[in-house]
Amino acid sequence: MYDAVIIGAGPAGISAAINLKLLGKNFLWVASEPTSLKAARAELIKNYPGLPDVTGEQLCWALKNHAESMGARLTDGVATGVFDTVGKYSVLVGDESYDTRTVILCTGVVTSKPLKGESEFLGRGVSYCAVCDGFLYKGKTICAVIYDKKFEREAEYLCSLAHAVYVLPMYKNCNISAQNARFVDGKPLEISGGLRAETLKTSSTSVSADGFFVLRASVAPATLVKGIETEGGRIIADRKCATNLAGVFAAGDCTGAPYQYAKAVGEGNVAAHSAAEYIDGVK
Repeated sequence: MYDAVIIGAGPAGISAAINLKLLGKNFLWVASEPTSLKAARAELIKNYPGLPDVTGEQLCWALKNHAESMGARLTDGVATGVFDTVGKYSVLVGDESYDTRTVILCTGVVTSKPLKGESEFLGRGVSYCAVCDGFLYKGKTICAVIYDKKFEREAEYLCSLAHAVYVLPMYKNCNISAQNARFVDGKPLEISGGLRAETLKTSSTSVSADGFFVLRASVAPATLVKGIETEGGRIIADRKCATNLAGVFAAGDCTGAPYQYAKAVGEGNVAAHSAAEYIDGVK
């Protein structure tokens, strides 16, 4: 069992990893990208103390190299669920589940809102992980909404299992070449059905399928962690970065404005120390 699982590799997640290393805690650090793409694309940052006129890319890699120099290693993957298992948490990453005493959420701002009906039918025909649930639809019909090119390999995997896969890419130049891939036009609007998901409605058509896969880099906090308190899409956390769930902490942009790198790094520090204090109290 881990002392902590950090979700996210932006400035807050990197800061949390550095401080958990200093505090001697055993943790898993997981993210779908090696660093925050949003932060890395910043042209110029003028208000980060000690590093005037640094680019976003320079700042991100300086922070990440610091963490790696201390032995912190990032696990590539998308966390799709955090579940309370009485006194600890289980974090689902791909087809693996990891037990931990605490969770530090550094997920940033989730730019794509859940589709209407997505959360309602999660586990009832809607999935976030092709490797985990694709086998359930072997020889059947699947619909995959893809938000990032990096998930094309998961869509290809679904094509290897299913009779047909309706693919709705939310970006240009999709390179899925499987013969049973059927490309769908329009913007995804709503997933509907009865006991299970049955139909995806887009701005131009409707698609019926046995299973629906929503493949994106991160999951909205309220969907990722059942029962966590949010407001306007941000996680509600106190000055110790504690949420309403014991042992779950949040840091960085996912806690709301101001969206500043220095603030994210500071909250990552606080969250790590608060998690360590919680861990020591439980032990």
